[in-house]
Amino acid sequence: MTDVDRQTQLAREHRERQEERATKPPSGRRNTIIGAGLGVVVVAGGIVAATTLLGGGGDPGGQAAATPSASAPASAPAVDPGLTAPPADPAKISCSYRKDDSGLPAKKVGMPPTKPDLKAKFMTIDTNQGKIVIELATAAAPCTVNSFEFLAKKNYFDGTRCHRLATVDTTGLGMLQCGDPLAKGDGKTKDDGTGGPGYLFEDENLGGIPYTRGTVAMAQGAEDANSNGSQFWISFSDENTQLAGAGAAYTPFGVVKEGMDVVDKIAKGGIIPFNGDPMADVRGEGSNAPKLPVIIKNVTVTQ
Repeated sequence: MTDVDRQTQLAREHRERQEERATKPPSGRRNTIIGAGLGVVVVAGGIVAATTLLGGGGDPGGQAAATPSASAPASAPAVDPGLTAPPADPAKISCSYRKDDSGLPAKKVGMPPTKPDLKAKFMTIDTNQGKIVIELATAAAPCTVNSFEFLAKKNYFDGTRCHRLATVDTTGLGMLQCGDPLAKGDGKTKDDGTGGPGYLFEDENLGGIPYTRGTVAMAQGAEDANSNGSQFWISFSDENTQLAGAGAAYTPFGVVKEGMDVVDKIAKGGIIPFNGDPMADVRGEGSNAPKLPVIIKNVTVTQ
């Protein structure tokens, strides 16, 4: 079997697992380790990740939940692969957020409003390592941006830690993952990556922005499509584009405009391997944490 044939087979198996997931009872654990279970092979002395996402767990929210938007703009193709999208009609957009009944750790601050703020343009993340400014794809992912604006106003992210650093040489991916309100980010806590706001919402803008360096996207388990909460990741490598080839469902909702130097500094600082084993991250057993502690001081969404 050629590599292409193998990748095609893995992608097909991934889709079949997603279809089967709808008929299974909810899982009690949802760890949002992006790329956990990626097939890792050694090529010419280096580590690369095969284009497949394998993982466990069903959708805790169930497939009967309402969709986040009844309008076309949320899934309409972008004019270009960046942030531009056709203007959204406020009258046609209604966001839906459902209760997370999984029993996983949560910091509950209520539910976002159903009508999104379509004027939101930027999200600023102020951390102890520096400031990161994200230009938002509001027209393409209105309900995602709406959730972040709501959580930011509730000071939800204040004092939280970015709990995961995935590096290309270890996992085949390059990303900083944040947004778990209860994460310790110490490379020891198994529950890091399971926390959320107590509600879930569905995917948007899939394929609208490629997962290249600078892209910011939602985090959820590989098998848990439409189970977005508060976790997100910032890409610092073009290697992450392989996720799209595996049929991954990670809503891209913005691009870093200022502060990639901050992300690069964190990435260059290296990882704290989960319980001393960096490959545990690849297997989905826990998160490799950034060696440089990343604490979010404040998040603001502005026009």
